[in-house]
Amino acid sequence: MKDQLESVVLQMYRAGLCCSEAVREFQKVFILTVLKDQRGNQCSAAKILGIHRNTLRRAIRAPEIDIVPTRAVGKLRPARSEVPMTLMRRRAT
Repeated sequence: MKDQLESVVLQMYRAGLCCSEAVREFQKVFILTVLKDQRGNQCSAAKILGIHRNTLRRAIRAPEIDIVPTRAVGKLRPARSEVPMTLMRRRAT
């Protein structure tokens, strides 16, 4: 793995990327990889990354990471308006 990383770093260097750009690009790909693995679940991804969920959200916004492709595809939870009242918990007032 170290050899592969060194190869990528060499390619970035030869492409003229400065260190801060390379770090940003690495962070972006790393975050996207973990988010895809967690099917877009930001809480789980943050736990795996070892950062707080809010820190992850800021990291997503900073380099403008498009997280839409990481979200789980399939059956989504129905909207509250579509759930029968008998299944919803009634709150005491």
